Amino acid sequence: MRVIFMGTPEFSVPVLDALVLAGHEIAAVYCQPPRPAGRGKKDRPSAVQQRAAALGLPVRYPVSLKTDEAQAEFAALDADIAVVVAYGLILPQAVLDAPKSGCLNIHASLLPRWRGAAPIHRAIMAGDEETGVCIMQMEAGLDTGPVLLRAATPIRSTETTIELHDRLSNLGAELIVEALRQLPELEPEQQPDVGVTYASKIDKSEARIDWSRPATDVDRQIRGLSPFPGAWFDLNDTRVKVLASALAEGGGTAGEVLDASLTVACGTGAVRLIRLQRAGKAAQDAETFQRGVQIAAGTVLSKG
Repeated sequence: MRVIFMGTPEFSVPVLDALVLAGHEIAAVYCQPPRPAGRGKKDRPSAVQQRAAALGLPVRYPVSLKTDEAQAEFAALDADIAVVVAYGLILPQAVLDAPKSGCLNIHASLLPRWRGAAPIHRAIMAGDEETGVCIMQMEAGLDTGPVLLRAATPIRSTETTIELHDRLSNLGAELIVEALRQLPELEPEQQPDVGVTYASKIDKSEARIDWSRPATDVDRQIRGLSPFPGAWFDLNDTRVKVLASALAEGGGTAGEVLDASLTVACGTGAVRLIRLQRAGKAAQDAETFQRGVQIAAGTVLSKG
């Protein structure tokens, strides 16, 4: 098929690779424009732009698709279908209608649960036992279109957002290739009105750890916000991010460090901190972190 691919971050790259490997003709790759990044704040192309360039594919990164010119250029590609995954721009109706078979979105949740911007983070933070990927026919509403294919996967008890992100990216790549292969035979499934939840964008204000909350909540917060923005606490006026954790035995004053392995008491129960990162430093496992910082048992960490 002649495909327009639309995606921007690392999550989208395996999907682009899978479409190329499956033999589809990529008419053009659309992604977000390069953004300032790094200490020098120089414009850096997105992960998709870099991968597309390496594959020798034509790349476009319009600031908007709302202009007549942008829509005409899109339509002129005469694509059979557009595949959209974490692109970052709302598609106007004229763009949705331009490809012969419309636009398919790869969404990292089991719709209608977790429509919106941060489905992976929200699934972990809510304690969901499973999530998955849906191939959805796009329409004007926010992730409201009919689902063509879906695949579920369990969320592991210690899984972080970045780990689940990588698994769902690969699952989405497999599923879209299958969806394009079966496209003429697929029966669109309208999403039910019950069970709708929205995965709002993660706000940095959600990242400070409140040790007075139950250990299950703290553990989900840590894993759900890893690696970005990273759940954190203050230690001697230094911000420390916690990038991995697990539920643990123990109890005490909320925020109390119970042992040298960095088991911390919560409102109920305790969590063991597995991977930490001080501001301006590299991430470290708890044992290495303790050799440098040495948070003694009995220390009570800030509750936020």
